Amino acid sequence: MRILMVEDEKYMAEAIAQVLKKNHYSVDLAYDGEYGLDCGNSNIYDIIILDIMLPKMDGISVLKELRRNGIETPVILLTARGETEDKVRGLDSGADDYLAKPFHTDELLARLRALGRRKTELINDGKLKYGDIELNPLTLLLGCGNKEIILTLKESQLLELLIKRNSTIISKEIIIEKLWGFDTSAEDNHVETYISLLRKKLTHLESDVFIRTIRGAGYVLQTLKDRK
Repeated sequence: MRILMVEDEKYMAEAIAQVLKKNHYSVDLAYDGEYGLDCGNSNIYDIIILDIMLPKMDGISVLKELRRNGIETPVILLTARGETEDKVRGLDSGADDYLAKPFHTDELLARLRALGRRKTELINDGKLKYGDIELNPLTLLLGCGNKEIILTLKESQLLELLIKRNSTIISKEIIIEKLWGFDTSAEDNHVETYISLLRKKLTHLESDVFIRTIRGAGYVLQTLKDRK
């Protein structure tokens, strides 16, 4: 499960991230509201942990904007203890749960498990469609017509990111951040390798969908109809 934590207290955020990683969660961190919104809009996260008090853009505003953009990712809102008004505003704005600071990491883990189960129940079949292809991120199965192929986890994550970005260009830097995280030794050649592998599998499936390289900018998913 992939978690986005938007928290400006870096020491606290990094400490919680370490606990989550030890419990087999993948965690990305954002330290201000604007960057948190950008990350959340990628729609690649299973759950977002969002603090209310953030620089550049407060958590309630981030949450409202995510919901306006159609992002349905479950959100746990972090509030100050006793601030009932913040809790009410957060839930009314689309939050799924809240935690009052300070909190015990065991409680956070329990809430993540509960939201994870709820999200699995809410997703129809977990499938994403683009052009003539259908991707199931839960089983890593990519299909086109009567043909199917199993992707690796990274291939599936990359294709999911390309599909969810809805035909917008994604830079190598963004791909590295989303697939490998902030603290990574992954470089541009890692992205190029997985792009190449995905292209071969799309060709194998005889799909009309292809990954276009925009020189100096990144990659974008398109169909043969887009070329006309």
